Amino acid sequence: MSFRSLKVPPNSATLEEARHRTFEFFKTACRSIPTVMDIYNLDDVVAPSQLRSTIAAQIRKNGHVKDPKVIDMLLFKAMEELNNIVEHAKQRHHIIGQYVVGNHGLVQDVGTKDQGASDFLKNFYKTNYF
Repeated sequence: MSFRSLKVPPNSATLEEARHRTFEFFKTACRSIPTVMDIYNLDDVVAPSQLRSTIAAQIRKNGHVKDPKVIDMLLFKAMEELNNIVEHAKQRHHIIGQYVVGNHGLVQDVGTKDQGASDFLKNFYKTNYF
């Protein structure tokens, strides 16, 4: 799938059609995981099952959306992102930061992140981490 072959499909007529397209995208994204693992050399950082879970979580994050046009727009953006990843338009640290570590940091960093920091820095970090 290259950017040139990325065509905008017609709008989904129903919520069911948009839902079907979402499942098709999920399948496509999961099928590309081995390629992504190879391109970015992620074998030592993450398991394919964890990436699959991350993809599912990203899709579920918008599960409340019921407008087929909005779902189509979200799917188009997701297809663009997947295309950029597969075409190696991102660097390894982008993939790791965005899809492996995420917003919560590494699990091993949870208890040790603020160890030895002053109270001022702990409060600063607490208010500035999103």
